[in-house]
Amino acid sequence: MMRSLWTAASGMMAMQMNIDVTANNLANVNTTGFKKSRAEFEDLMYQTLKIAGSTTAAGERIPTGLQVGMGVRPVTVHKEFSQGAYQRTDNPLDLAIEGDGFFQVEVNGEFAYTRAGAFKLDNEGRVLTANGYALQPEFIVPQDTQNIVVTENGRIVAMDKFGEELAAADIPLFTFVNPPGLNSIGRNLYLPTEASGEELEGVPGEENVGTIAQGFLELSNVDMVEEIVKLITGQRAYEINSKSIQTSDQMLQIANQMKR
Repeated sequence: MMRSLWTAASGMMAMQMNIDVTANNLANVNTTGFKKSRAEFEDLMYQTLKIAGSTTAAGERIPTGLQVGMGVRPVTVHKEFSQGAYQRTDNPLDLAIEGDGFFQVEVNGEFAYTRAGAFKLDNEGRVLTANGYALQPEFIVPQDTQNIVVTENGRIVAMDKFGEELAAADIPLFTFVNPPGLNSIGRNLYLPTEASGEELEGVPGEENVGTIAQGFLELSNVDMVEEIVKLITGQRAYEINSKSIQTSDQMLQIANQMKR
């Protein structure tokens, strides 16, 4: 069987994953706090027919070898945590992180982390995500609150109509040594892993931790033009690999008909 059949098939499967990743990026182009992904690939093992540097029967040393590659495979899908653009909302519970850091929320008894700062209030005044996960440390807005102020260093203050403070707390931000190592679980949430390292709690604006902007949301960092170009190149690469399979099939057909 010709090697090119299996090699081209691996190329088609790799490009299919590339398109899958690109499609997910485009699907989340308007998702608050979304971070785009990039599929990365590596070549497979090589069949060595002649070793470079070996000697011939005449005692001459071969300068280059003879190796035939066996295809390609996906090696990782890398999450890119570059900063997204900002959208002004003037909603006091919309918080954007300028720089590095994540908000901490409680999900089913464990802590998860998010860049999406579109928070809401429940009937008890707790600050929650859209899916009902409480911001940590938990903050309850009193019933008589008329204004909520969040400073860039994470101080959240609930005030009455006279400007008197009713409740206050500090919102920390959490960083990781290797953010791309976080485990994405959907709903704009991430869980730490051995690869990401443990979370590091910090005060916004101190020690390379980002600051908080009230009344803004961080948009997706997906670049539509870049993703469309990836879509086109991925489609063409898929098409070229399919042509390689067709060519190999035609060559096998010619060899099969040689007896006639």
